[in-house]
Amino acid sequence: MTDSLVRAREVTRTYGGGSSSVAGLAGASFEIEAGDRIAIVGPSGSGKSTLLHLVAGVDRPTEGTIEWPALGPAETLRPGPVAMAFQGPSLLPPLTVLENVELPGLLMGWDEDRAREAAEAACRRFDVAELAGKLPEELSGGQTQRAGIARAVAAEPRLLLADEPTGQQDRESGARLMGELLAWADGSSASIVVATHDPAIAERFPIRWALEGGRLRTEVVLRSA
Repeated sequence: MTDSLVRAREVTRTYGGGSSSVAGLAGASFEIEAGDRIAIVGPSGSGKSTLLHLVAGVDRPTEGTIEWPALGPAETLRPGPVAMAFQGPSLLPPLTVLENVELPGLLMGWDEDRAREAAEAACRRFDVAELAGKLPEELSGGQTQRAGIARAVAAEPRLLLADEPTGQQDRESGARLMGELLAWADGSSASIVVATHDPAIAERFPIRWALEGGRLRTEVVLRSA
């Protein structure tokens, strides 16, 4: 069985048309293998979110190909083998924190007990258990971010994508959150790809990709075993 979770070849994503078109990603080729820990760095607007959305299957390339050899077709990725913690608010407003976190499990066909157990464990892990009964509008930005990460983790994905997961945290809280995220990945054998502005966060990842102007440069510092 292949260890290649994602394989992209000369992927370009262009927004707009004609002379006003902008390449969010330009001719990127990369591979994500089982067990990889990857940090994507680059300035705002460099294409980090675009790349994550393409990997998650929520967007399609304008040119090139992207495949998920060990995960299946794009329409089966989420919820399922791929989970994404988005940069902006993504919790459903009518649902409580706990209901939001358990929703992916229910959508995947888990029974209510399994979905609730996984959601409660994820809420405890990411310090939102005491907020389980609150609605998203009652949360701070940092709490909303942690709840979104808990929701992604509760789905037990094989590949977790996180867009600026510490962006709403102070430095100490961000370091603690990233430690928990990496510990979860180690315990579950999941691969994780994180887009970050924070050099201290990026240094915790053995594989680093750099984006600038939609151009990707990959650097393997130490590939996971």
